[in-house]
Amino acid sequence: MVDMHVHLRDWGQEAKETVAHGLAMASKAGIHRVADMPNTAPALTDRDTVLDRLALASGPSRRHHVAYSVFMGLTADPGQVREAVSTWQELFPLVVGLKMFAGHSTGDMGLVSEAEQSLVFKTLAEAGYEGILAIHCEKESLLKPDLYKPGHFETHSDARPAQAEVESVRDMIRLSKEAGFKGGLHICHISTAGALGLVKQARAAGIDISCAATAHHALLTREDAKAHGRYLKMNPPLRDEADRSAVYQGLIDGTIDFVESDHAPHALEDKEQGASGIPGFEGTLHLLARLKEDGVSIGRLEDLFSRNATRRYGLADEEGRLLPDSIGSRIRTLADGYPFQPWGR
Repeated sequence: MVDMHVHLRDWGQEAKETVAHGLAMASKAGIHRVADMPNTAPALTDRDTVLDRLALASGPSRRHHVAYSVFMGLTADPGQVREAVSTWQELFPLVVGLKMFAGHSTGDMGLVSEAEQSLVFKTLAEAGYEGILAIHCEKESLLKPDLYKPGHFETHSDARPAQAEVESVRDMIRLSKEAGFKGGLHICHISTAGALGLVKQARAAGIDISCAATAHHALLTREDAKAHGRYLKMNPPLRDEADRSAVYQGLIDGTIDFVESDHAPHALEDKEQGASGIPGFEGTLHLLARLKEDGVSIGRLEDLFSRNATRRYGLADEEGRLLPDSIGSRIRTLADGYPFQPWGR
């Protein structure tokens, strides 16, 4: 399996996880390739920091037989965007794509104004970038942080409503067209029926766009977040049953291209203080098991958990390997690796 959306820790965040531990746990889950997101500390926004991150992962990657790549993050500085393009051209597939946060999440990488977002697309077009731009879509102006009640994790869904994702996806599609962007758009961790509808419309109009979903958005709802000890707070948050059902159905019918974990571990004390993100490898196995139980074909499962992601990122020469039938024991192993179990054991 492959997982093209992880947030491994390290660099002063060893209490949450190290890159070595994250790769070890990915291997235990049956994952043979991961791609790390750029909102590390320091952020992966310049070539030297990217090289430092790749060097850090080199030994553990070989030791655990998990290929490791990163996304390089984008800022509102056109010079930085051009450096990111040249770094991708030089280091692909170690730098597998570029990432824009069209809204603040963990870290401080949000490009929240339309002017900033438009500038990124125009600079990418001028620089001739034709790779994948992965986007965290939540429109900042539609967030309602005052509605979050600390410790009541279900209220995070009120603070970051579904419409914020929908309108951000709409913006990204429009801005990419206006700029003449020649690369591919990828909507990360899609969580709403409305956003899925926009992706379908964009594809029908000839836009090069993909999307992926996490296990938590496919299997859990905001009602599950009421159980405090599961610490189910992440960005974007869990949605209502209608959105969850749409995401799950999108995995089956082909609207969603592949599964990504959004693996983002924290120490227990961080979660108590409201940190967003949960360990994700275990959830991926739960989702695989559920889809198998519901009769999804082995071919579709291989597309969702391996082939489609490698094709999308230009890694199509890799095998569409899928986890053998040892899911239960692997879940138990992963549950022992983190200080809290969001999946409820």
